[in-house]
Formats: sequence, structure tokens, C-alpha cells
Amino acid sequence: MLYWTIVCLIIAIVAGVLGFGGIAGAAAGIAKILFFVFIVLLVVSLVMNAMKGRGP
Repeated sequence: MLYWTIVCLIIAIVAGVLGFGGIAGAAAGIAKILFFVFIVLLVVSLVMNAMKGRGP
């Protein structure tokens, strides 16, 4: 799950770079949303991975 979260985060960053550079104005809003969604997913994935790694 962590792998897919990082892959999607990289895709969102690339979309953000293209959108924020003025190439596609409509893509900028979508890229911003994707960027923050995948940041949240990354944090959740890291927390779940940290909790799973600890034994009883």
C-alpha cells in the first residue's frame, strides 16, 4: 500500500508541475486536490505501517 501511495503522490506532483506552470489551467485545480489527497494517504499509510511493525 505504501508503494502505491508514493506512486500516486509522484503522479500528483508531476500533474501539479504541469498545471502550476500554466500549461493547463484546469489541471492545476485537479492537481492541487490530488496532491493533498495523496499527501494524506501517504501519512495514513506511514502511520499504519508503523503501527503494524510493533509487536505485542
